[in-house]
Amino acid sequence: MKLWGGRFESGPSEVFERFSGSLQFDKKLLDADCRGSQAFARALERAGILTADERERLVAAFEQIRTEARDPKYLEGAADEDVHTFVIRKLKDRVGGLADKIHTGRSRNEQVSLDVRLWLRERIDVDLELLVNLMGALVEMARKYPNAIVPGYTHLRRAQAVPWAHYLLAYFEMFARDHERLSQARARVDLMPLGSGALAGSGFPFDRDEMARDLGFAAITRNSMDVSGDRDFALDFLYAASVSMLHLSRLAEDWILYSSEEFGWLELGDGVTSGSSLMPQKKNPDSLELIRGKSGRVFGDFTSLFVTMKGLPMTYNRDMQEDKEPLFDAAAQLTSALEMSAAVIETTELHASAPLEAAKKSWVVATDLAEALARSGTPFHRAHQIVGKLVLESIQQGKQPLDWTAEQLTAFAPEFTADMARLLQPTEGMKTRDLPGGAGPAAVAKALEDAEARLRNWRP
Repeated sequence: MKLWGGRFESGPSEVFERFSGSLQFDKKLLDADCRGSQAFARALERAGILTADERERLVAAFEQIRTEARDPKYLEGAADEDVHTFVIRKLKDRVGGLADKIHTGRSRNEQVSLDVRLWLRERIDVDLELLVNLMGALVEMARKYPNAIVPGYTHLRRAQAVPWAHYLLAYFEMFARDHERLSQARARVDLMPLGSGALAGSGFPFDRDEMARDLGFAAITRNSMDVSGDRDFALDFLYAASVSMLHLSRLAEDWILYSSEEFGWLELGDGVTSGSSLMPQKKNPDSLELIRGKSGRVFGDFTSLFVTMKGLPMTYNRDMQEDKEPLFDAAAQLTSALEMSAAVIETTELHASAPLEAAKKSWVVATDLAEALARSGTPFHRAHQIVGKLVLESIQQGKQPLDWTAEQLTAFAPEFTADMARLLQPTEGMKTRDLPGGAGPAAVAKALEDAEARLRNWRP
């Protein structure tokens, strides 16, 4: 059954039907399609197109389809063009010719836009909750190791010592921005398009604001042509999903390294790792590697739709059917990656002595010494040179920072004072960085409290 065809002498060819069919993927929209049609039936009654009895019969039939569709086998063997045709066929099985009234004043273009928005709005809500859970896991881990110190890196070289909590809160901030981006994407999704027609608006007196309230939308779309040709809301989600996956991938890369024998900082839980079919000793970070790998897949989903839309003339073009597979795939990958990442964080143990030892035996304290010299009146460029020579001398003699005594330090350069020797201990220099956003103990404690307050606001 087609929802069109009167103008044609013959039907579509078999090869065209195979090429253009979309039921295999847009079946995900079945529930949204029924809910949208229920709201439209109520709008048709308000516009005088349906009687109260007809509206009641249609709404009940759509509800029955929704219930039956919970059976995974419900669509088995269906050969319909798409999910909308499938739903109408099932509707006719229940209400007969009355089903023909449901498309009065409604175009497939606005129907698809509505269905995708309803589906995507719910998926974003799930992802926002998962992001909050993920950020909560980071904060809990920070609280679990309040005194842990690790080297911070630039260029993958030890740079300055920081609290482990400060490192975790860096990712918290990344994911907080992801929460903001997804919330902004949701706001653009949350506009009701019904009443836009194919491109010029409906010829029936629908109350669009009432339809929006019925379906829980924040507002209505403003331009019918824009609705017909718009997939910006899907691109907004795909961009937000891509950046979220980028951040998850960076965290995964860090923890793959930090859990390796070469670093030895982290012990990943057995439940998120796997072994080798040949090598009995292996404990592989497969969960993290898959997160890292799936990020590229989501980037491709964004690129796919972005390129598809770039050359389309106004308004609707069939190319836009290609929005769904990348959208559905990216949504699925983001949700699973957020769940997996939280599970990894919740089951990972920090071996705090390993990163602390790495900090102690490296020159992460060099900047602390240079800044101490600058605070005592030595021009910073000169201070930088003095500490650089101290590091070189240490490397040549095989000395670590804590091998220097106060007497040796002042003998090396008169600009040093005896009390500066305390800065050879990595935990001491941090105390000078207590400005907001810094790695100082007080600043990090305040940042943790702030993070927990934001989590409370985001949670229901």
